[in-house]
Amino acid sequence: MGQSAAIYLGLRYSRAKHGSKFTRFINRFAFAGIVVGVAALIVVSSVMNGFEQQLKQRILGVVPQLTVSSANTAGISATDTFIQQLPALPGERAKVPQVSSAGVVQSGGQLRPVLIQGLFPEVAGAAVQWQPLQQHLQFGEIERLQAGGYGVLIGQALAQQLDVWPGDSIRVIAAAGGVYTPLGLMPAQRQFTIVGIVAMQSEADGQLLVMHGSDAARLLRLPDSQVSNVRYYFTDPFQAISAAEYLQQQLGPDFNVRSWRSQYGELFDAVNMEKRMVGLMLGLIIAVAAFNIVSALMMLIQDKQTDIAILQTMGMRKSGIYQMFLMQGLTNGVIGSLLGLTAGVLLAGNLNQVLSLLQVDLSFTGQAGLPVLMQPEQIVTIVLAALLLTLLATLYPAWRASQTQPARALTYE
Repeated sequence: MGQSAAIYLGLRYSRAKHGSKFTRFINRFAFAGIVVGVAALIVVSSVMNGFEQQLKQRILGVVPQLTVSSANTAGISATDTFIQQLPALPGERAKVPQVSSAGVVQSGGQLRPVLIQGLFPEVAGAAVQWQPLQQHLQFGEIERLQAGGYGVLIGQALAQQLDVWPGDSIRVIAAAGGVYTPLGLMPAQRQFTIVGIVAMQSEADGQLLVMHGSDAARLLRLPDSQVSNVRYYFTDPFQAISAAEYLQQQLGPDFNVRSWRSQYGELFDAVNMEKRMVGLMLGLIIAVAAFNIVSALMMLIQDKQTDIAILQTMGMRKSGIYQMFLMQGLTNGVIGSLLGLTAGVLLAGNLNQVLSLLQVDLSFTGQAGLPVLMQPEQIVTIVLAALLLTLLATLYPAWRASQTQPARALTYE
């Protein structure tokens, strides 16, 4: 009997409804496990990808992704010339000047630490800076952030802590612009008016304070046409990590290159670890289903000892027996993976609607609901992993079936 006969018999055995009820139950349980495991991995991975993408937008969209500052002086002069001399980096969207410093804001007797960001809306590439701020502006008008107006945008969490609203005044204190007096170091400070409140819905809201670059330069007492650093923006903020190492080598020790990882690296490491652990736990569902395939095939082989022996006496080789049971096991894996793929993609694409029908409270996610981001390469990896586990689970039972001895199996028949 040839290869086609082995494949035909393997497919027929996989559809057979007679035999041990327990064997059929284990076989169906394994099949359902593959479907559920693949679908659950696709849905959960897509939601985790969505949350990670939101973190990128809401945190790394408003904090410096990569900055270049002078290691020897307080600022960078001849900004336009310096920016033109900086090397282009992979994935770079823009590089713009910035005035920045750590500081403190005071209002009503309360003090809160902030990261002062002085941005220049008139420079080339500035739209990259202002787009996320405009998109998440909750109160006020971002257009009022003009040079000489001494207005600031602050994060919603910071506004709640200080109990302030647009139109209120706050005192901004920055040690970087301090001057020495007979009484000691006097930090730079000035009254600013809140012109807007931004809700990025992330921990960046608690330290977000944005003003016009010219006002920030005056606060820090920087000379004219001098800025604190140059800020890079990337298509994918994660590209800033590798770009920082390359840029530091190119610029040498006279400049300091710093990426977002120094401040928020632990947060994204925790998110990445959580993704891996959730993927591992859900992957165990597929692994258990694969082990059930082993059990189901071993019991089927025990039930079909006589049939296997008869096929061998009719001329089927050991390789044919091996292929027959390999095909039966792979049938569960292929069909289960495809059904799981279909169910997972459909459920992930309509997850918020399904949860709404089930009356699940999604108020904590905002108006957009749960973020879902399906990555085709990740989905393909999940399906291929399920097929590989199924194949590995089928190899040993198929080999055991091919080792059946016809004389021994037919002794009492």
